Amino acid sequence: MSETGKRQTSECLPELATFRLSTDKFPQRKRLSMWREEFGDKILRVDIEPLSDIPFHARSTLRILPGLNAFSSTSSPLRFRRTSDGPDADGSIALIINMTKDCVVSQRGREVTLRAGDAVAVHHRSRGSASFAEGSYFALVIPRAELASRLSNLDEPTMQPIPREQTTLRLIRSYMRPLWDELRLATSDLRSLVATHVHDLAAMMLSREHLSGESNASAVVATRLAAVLDYIGAHFDDPELNLDTVAHSQGVSPRYLQRLLETSGSSFTAQVNELRLQRAFALLTEPAASPRLISDIALEVGFSDISYFNRSFHSRFGESPSGIRTQSRRSH
Repeated sequence: MSETGKRQTSECLPELATFRLSTDKFPQRKRLSMWREEFGDKILRVDIEPLSDIPFHARSTLRILPGLNAFSSTSSPLRFRRTSDGPDADGSIALIINMTKDCVVSQRGREVTLRAGDAVAVHHRSRGSASFAEGSYFALVIPRAELASRLSNLDEPTMQPIPREQTTLRLIRSYMRPLWDELRLATSDLRSLVATHVHDLAAMMLSREHLSGESNASAVVATRLAAVLDYIGAHFDDPELNLDTVAHSQGVSPRYLQRLLETSGSSFTAQVNELRLQRAFALLTEPAASPRLISDIALEVGFSDISYFNRSFHSRFGESPSGIRTQSRRSH
């Protein structure tokens, strides 16, 4: 049940409401019909079909932020299926993250199989299906406008498998984890800030699947750019990381690397700083019995100049590191 004690659709829930639903307290004979009605019809607007003969069971938690719905679910094997587009089919994008056994997602004539930890973006409310083996999965539903303002082409990255190794996907998983740990996010500004960060990370992740610009026609260039971005994602916390180091690791010149990065709409410094600042924000807002010094966090994520870190953090998030930490503490 939601915090208000009523079953409601996600559209009716207030900002930061928590909606919980479980089959545990229902008789076995009523579990599937309850889940179809309460979760399939009212929340996702999909048909639900069990995929095994084992007793049906399911649990799900939904949290609402400004411009972001976050689902965390566990169930016996099942299939979600939508046979026709809804009136709001192009209104949002859903990012499905599979957490255990293989999952098969189909939409608009394409089908992808996700391993544990992989993800895929789909058109929310559009016809298609998602089949889950017994296990856990979660999804983020983001208004299309939030991603369209950050990406040159939003349709191309959908139904492209996103591997679990991708740095930005790992950041999203770790960033969302506190939401399931009852992080209260007491102020509206802080709630909006968290949602904006998720929008930014999702856009960064999808842009790695589809690169804007003329060079996108070249599979070689696209593959090389993906390798560069993955290298930066794996080493961004190294304070010695620089353009020459990355260029040497990829066997290209620094000048070529600069042009390559420009095809993704960002510079080397912007790519590195964004990853460092997002990681610093996550560390500053995570619950901790003995909070670490802000200077230690700055050094850990790769900033050797604390003053520069503070200026960059304030410019990116509109608040100082200490201010963000204070807001986070008040929400606990």
